[in-house]
Amino acid sequence: MLDTLAALVQAVLALDETLTRLAAEYGAWIYALLFAVIFAETGLVVFPFLPGDSLLFVAGTVVAGSAGALNVHLLVALLIAAAIAGDSVNYAIGRYVGPKVFEHESRWIRREHLERTQAFYDRYGAVTIIIGRFVPIVRTFAPFLAGVAGMHYRRFLAYNVVGGVLWITSLVYAGYAFGNIPWVKDNLTLIVIGIVVVSLIPAVTTFLQERRRAAGRA
Repeated sequence: MLDTLAALVQAVLALDETLTRLAAEYGAWIYALLFAVIFAETGLVVFPFLPGDSLLFVAGTVVAGSAGALNVHLLVALLIAAAIAGDSVNYAIGRYVGPKVFEHESRWIRREHLERTQAFYDRYGAVTIIIGRFVPIVRTFAPFLAGVAGMHYRRFLAYNVVGGVLWITSLVYAGYAFGNIPWVKDNLTLIVIGIVVVSLIPAVTTFLQERRRAAGRA
């Protein structure tokens, strides 16, 4: 478990090197790779730990440094489609599985992740679909729980689209805008760490508040 976690951390910290190398080797195929990663993180509950936020920012920096070989607007459009489609698939899986997901332990879905996301719903309501885009783990489980709860699809889709557009455009264009600044290039690893830490703050805050409430009721 620790080896897997260490490998994941190392992969996240080396995202800039990895994406730059892949872009140089495979060119436009990098679009397909990034589409697949974003779709998997948002659409499949078995991939909650994929580095979505940092990946999007670094992708923007890689496009900025590609000397015009890659198009940031095309990338943004494709990743918005991946994020919206992923959430829709996740919602459909939740509708199919239904409330019974809470009744049985699963090797694929950790109950603590469901409970953490449920705490977000209890606090923010349906807006969790939008806010959760910027929070690891919650991002993956929010559309799934919306399906489990039977949220009307048209309502879900509206939040899905707004959240997907805000999430993708803000991070990719931020990376693209700052990607050629020397200080950003020299400190990209620190920036990635900062993005990860900041994105975890809402989840940690909600988790701690729920623990305090549970302790108070005990």
